[in-house]
Amino acid sequence: MTLLIMLQGTGSDVGKSLICAGLARAFTNRGLKVLPFKPQNMSNNAAVTSDGGEIGRAQALQARAANAEPTVHMNPVLLKPQTTTGAQVIIQGKAEGSLSARDYMATREKYLPRVLDSFNKLKSQADIVIVEGAGSPAEINLRQGDIANMGFAHAANLPVLLIGDIHRGGVIASIAGTYHFISDKDAARLKGFIINNFHGDIKLFDEGRDILEEATNTPCIGIVPHFADAAKLPAEDAVALETASTLGNGNFHICVPRLSRIANFDDLDPLKLENDVTLEIIQPGTPIPAHADLIIIPGTKATIADMKYLRAQGWDIDILAHARRGGHVLGLCGGYQMLGKTISDPDGIEGEPETIKGLGLLNIETNLIGDKTLTNVSGHCVKTNTDISGYEIHIGQTSGPDCSNPFANINGQNEGACNGNISGTYLHGCFTNDTFRQAFLKSLGVATSHLAFNDVIDQTLNNLANYLEQSLDLDLILKIAASNK
Repeated sequence: MTLLIMLQGTGSDVGKSLICAGLARAFTNRGLKVLPFKPQNMSNNAAVTSDGGEIGRAQALQARAANAEPTVHMNPVLLKPQTTTGAQVIIQGKAEGSLSARDYMATREKYLPRVLDSFNKLKSQADIVIVEGAGSPAEINLRQGDIANMGFAHAANLPVLLIGDIHRGGVIASIAGTYHFISDKDAARLKGFIINNFHGDIKLFDEGRDILEEATNTPCIGIVPHFADAAKLPAEDAVALETASTLGNGNFHICVPRLSRIANFDDLDPLKLENDVTLEIIQPGTPIPAHADLIIIPGTKATIADMKYLRAQGWDIDILAHARRGGHVLGLCGGYQMLGKTISDPDGIEGEPETIKGLGLLNIETNLIGDKTLTNVSGHCVKTNTDISGYEIHIGQTSGPDCSNPFANINGQNEGACNGNISGTYLHGCFTNDTFRQAFLKSLGVATSHLAFNDVIDQTLNNLANYLEQSLDLDLILKIAASNK
């Protein structure tokens, strides 16, 4: 029988994704075949799977931690926010339209059979499946029809561990309050709790641990100290960027405006680890500084809306001034589309049908038509004369004179466009390729480094696994995971 365990949290961003990844690597290192699963995820940070779909980036990282190939069944429901009240709905890797939050909440239960189908496929292939919840089970006003937390735990007969982030403060109240506010039936699923992100002397929490064990009648599985190297791993959603500002202290300054629907921002992760690079996330209301050497316009889930947002922040003025000074600009996916003369949405894929002006830095035009492109690619980067690899995940067709001066050549076809210091590409994830990244930065005058990015990720996952081996009772977790039999 397959061992099953679900990790839920007292709220969003308490470390569920990180601990799931660490446990996946720890149990894999113990010789178990581990597969990750998240029934419902909300994130614009997505990964393309080998079976031609997309899942949340966190589940792709967890699959990597488990030395497993990512598949669409690891995250069968992915919600990609397009507006403040609506999202594109991805089911088993494929888009099935867009829904308002209210409409999704009213109909989400209909997706449960397909969620269970994906879960059962994984369950038949693994020694242990580690399931991650979403948000908090204590959102009891949203409990009816739930497929992300306790609703799924009951449907799949899962024991649950609850995670609280002590660094936020109020962890005793948040854990005890969760046990108190959920129904007795849901609380019966909770088999223990984990205190995450502890700073200082853990002994100081001995009394707090005892209070919680008595209040919840469940054991403390462990107290996890703050894991500083978590910053080297891809973040699940844009919450991580809301407080980010300057990363690194190198001489070369890369500035990235934080768009309102920023997507696949883990494209930036390899750059922030380069010794000679300072990566600055430009927050709304803040101008792009004149000292920028390179401006990267990142991907977005809503290109037209974020083109308007970019103008509302005055960033278009900053980018155009930077280009006039001879500065370098790189657009990634939606950012590439913004560099052109126009962006058209004739079918209203992103909202009302309309055509708007882009930045006009590339002589190209984009039409948001056709099926969504979802593919892993490799080829030759014309700009750096090196191999390049990555993935495409976008809607839209881009054409124009500058496409004859491509960024890359993929399977004999031109990809992207360049004009002097202005470049655009649909390729996400290209900076994880060490040869390409270093050649690209060298062409801009950045000192050559020896950063092996993928090795850093794997070593960080191993360090995280060892961290959890020391701070959590993994044998107890396995015992609890066997209790579903």
